[in-house]
Amino acid sequence: MAVAELRSAAGRDRVIAPRRRRVRSVASNVGRGLAILIPILVLSSFITYSLGALSDSNPAATILGQDAATPAAVAKMDEALGLDKPLLVQYWDWLTQAARGHLGTSWFTGIPVSQSIAQRLPVDLSIAVLAVILAILIGGTAGTVAAIRRGGWFDRGVTLVCSAVSTLPAFVVGIILVVAFAVAWHLLPANGYVGPTGGILPWLQHIILPALALSLQVAADIARQLRTSLVGVLEQNYIVGARVRGLPYRRILVRHALRNASGPALTILGNDFPLMLAGAVAAEAVFSLPGLGQLLLESAQTRDIPVVQGVLLVVSTFVIVVNLLVNTVLNVLYRSGDGVAA
Repeated sequence: MAVAELRSAAGRDRVIAPRRRRVRSVASNVGRGLAILIPILVLSSFITYSLGALSDSNPAATILGQDAATPAAVAKMDEALGLDKPLLVQYWDWLTQAARGHLGTSWFTGIPVSQSIAQRLPVDLSIAVLAVILAILIGGTAGTVAAIRRGGWFDRGVTLVCSAVSTLPAFVVGIILVVAFAVAWHLLPANGYVGPTGGILPWLQHIILPALALSLQVAADIARQLRTSLVGVLEQNYIVGARVRGLPYRRILVRHALRNASGPALTILGNDFPLMLAGAVAAEAVFSLPGLGQLLLESAQTRDIPVVQGVLLVVSTFVIVVNLLVNTVLNVLYRSGDGVAA
């Protein structure tokens, strides 16, 4: 009995110990990522704030109007807005308030910036999440099948389509999708937005075209990178040996080849995410979506600096969080075991 218990305990240790090492590795990777990315976020926020503070706009005079903008009134308004303080003091006050969720108040509407962003953010989150899912599904499927059938007509077709899609900006793809699915075939709405509370189907109908417009270029990059990586992995000795030993090809492909080949494709996804956000501004204009891109564009045109600074801070945070997630997933993939188990 004692021997059996010792063997059982040893078996549990062999299973639990690697899991604990993986958890510690992931936690360590997240900690290192935060140690690097938080200073980057602070630096980017300082640059963003400085560009707004050092612009040639005169917010006090703009708010007061041409007739009321006397020197005394402008000085009083600058004091009320905190613009009479040194730049570093202004930035520190803004950063400490932003850490508490307070991004200031619009100079022209009087609406808190955090409230304006909260109203627009669900639109961008809906489109961004669906766009990432579509990019992974389309790009991952195309790249995998092209690698399996390398040299065939499907492989050549994927290469041709990816080369063509990579040259098209998101707003051009959006216009093509609107003409095809909304104008010609009347399958989907051309513009507007309905939240999830208005029904899942109407919500998906309004976000599928802009999400697809943003995802295609990223999907093309993922497909090309995954195809190249997977072709190389499938030619490795351990893959050939696994096939010789009679392991099912699907198991070899899913559990081992794709795991080892997906790292570069995930890196592409992290690198392309900022480009996806940049394309969202044009996509929102094409589809008349009330998202952060349009809020940023409208605020930049009116020189509403607090809103511009708040939106850019939120966007920068999203980019940094996505890159941290990608790095964490890559760490899990690379440490979860290379090669094929016997």
